[in-house]
Amino acid sequence: MSSDTPGFELPLRLLLAFRTLIDELHAELARQGHPELRPNHGFVMQAIGTRGTTAVDLGRTLGVSKQAAGKTIETLERAGYVERTRDDFDTRRKIVRLTPRGVDALDRSARIFDALRARWAAELGEDRLRALESDLRRMTPANMWRLDTPGWFAGL
Repeated sequence: MSSDTPGFELPLRLLLAFRTLIDELHAELARQGHPELRPNHGFVMQAIGTRGTTAVDLGRTLGVSKQAAGKTIETLERAGYVERTRDDFDTRRKIVRLTPRGVDALDRSARIFDALRARWAAELGEDRLRALESDLRRMTPANMWRLDTPGWFAGL
């Protein structure tokens, strides 16, 4: 079976689609008051989640070193997206939690992604977009929450 399309184009097109959506998300987030957020920050804030986490666990989840996680935490802390608090059960541990500004950024991101998906549906047609999403679900692992992408890309 032969194709006129070289095999390497598929992953590059998938990556380009991801990059296009993420770039559009961040342009809109900037317009809505979150200009300092970068693509990596979304992975970090998702990994912190609603319950918070430690720098060690954050690094493990992201697939990066504790030091790299700590540096990102400092950046997000300075920008007001996260805060460090003492663990209620072990006062030696610091827990990183989202601030209301961090929660706002994630809430806005969800709404922006919905709008971007709607635009893709309008351009491609809802049926074609649903078929694409269905095909991607079929070809990828069920657990789509791979937050270790920053470490995977960086090779850390």
